[in-house]
Amino acid sequence: MIRTITIFIIFGLFLPILSPVVFAEDESTKIKTPETIEDVQQLGSKALEVGEKELPGILQKIWQEEVLPIWQKMYDWFKANVWPKIESWIKPEIEKRKPLLEKEFEKEKEEVKKELPEVSKSLWEKFRDLIK
Repeated sequence: MIRTITIFIIFGLFLPILSPVVFAEDESTKIKTPETIEDVQQLGSKALEVGEKELPGILQKIWQEEVLPIWQKMYDWFKANVWPKIESWIKPEIEKRKPLLEKEFEKEKEEVKKELPEVSKSLWEKFRDLIK
């Protein structure tokens, strides 16, 4: 136990000293923090330019390669597993209500025929009727 603790202490003391040598980074890969407001503006404008150029392509790629396949799988699963059950419940009800719907449709047709002359009046005729 004491041996393990001493090893951790030694690594804890020497690792920070060795880290610049072992984990050396290339100057080109380091991100430099902006020092002035002009540097921030330049960095922001560069980021906007890159975003305007590359963002539509990135979004299109994400949409086509990730989003659409997931939605297509969900639709296929729904169509194969859920829709037949819904259809089996709905079809008998539709057949049962079909005569009632046809009667209602005929009533609506008659009402429209009665209202059609009133609707076909011109705007001027309606205006004259309002004045009288």
